[in-house]
Amino acid sequence: MAGLPIWYELMTADLAAAGAFYRATLGWEVPPQGEAMPGGVQYAQIGRADGTSAGGVLTLSRAMQDCGARTRWIPYFHVEDVDASVAAAEGLAAKVQMPPVSMDGVGRMAMLADPQGAPFYLMAPTPPAGQPEAKSEAFDPFKAGHCRWNELNTTDGAGALAFYEALLGWTAGMKMPMGAAGDYQFLEHAGIAIGAINPVQEGPSHWLPIFGVANIEAARAAATETGGKVTVDLQEIPGGEFALNVDDPGGAALGFVGPKGASQ
Repeated sequence: MAGLPIWYELMTADLAAAGAFYRATLGWEVPPQGEAMPGGVQYAQIGRADGTSAGGVLTLSRAMQDCGARTRWIPYFHVEDVDASVAAAEGLAAKVQMPPVSMDGVGRMAMLADPQGAPFYLMAPTPPAGQPEAKSEAFDPFKAGHCRWNELNTTDGAGALAFYEALLGWTAGMKMPMGAAGDYQFLEHAGIAIGAINPVQEGPSHWLPIFGVANIEAARAAATETGGKVTVDLQEIPGGEFALNVDDPGGAALGFVGPKGASQ
């Protein structure tokens, strides 16, 4: 469905360290070597135990790092017409970081930064051969091993909300006061709670994917044992589950959400 997140891409300089971390925390499989891409980089698909894809990993070359690219997670949002959406985004003060490009069997995509600087992709995907109705399973608000929540940490909550409402048709849901920083604003699309805008007083603005786990305590232990760093420790959230934020071994920020004590 247009407007929903459909893919997540990890940009990292160390594919092996990333593979060990995400295997331990989320049960994902990241190939030790990805497919060769132009510019001396590799692209590896992240597999789940059920055979579906959680996203992809793009290795960062030294040249990319020298130009400012850094380890991070970046979401892809589904649009019907990438070129028209890019033009609309530019009219809303977004900046194009990679102009629209088509990839055979994958789709057409472009990379942008929103007005506050948070990077994201727009994509019109090509369905797999023989599966015209296929849908992405990268995002699922309820399942472990999937991204369950998309949190935009931004220096201008009101501006960010206006931008994504206009570009992707999102709507504002409930909100929680966060003191001087502003409100934690829930985001919805077509009746689906997809995430929230989290106001921060200092940048850089960025998207934080929060992945579901079956056992939050086990995920925390696995994260620290494989080189991750806890940045926001366990906090109970509405509904009785728990969440925490971590940096992976390369420094990419992400979160985990799930119950305590369940078996993995």
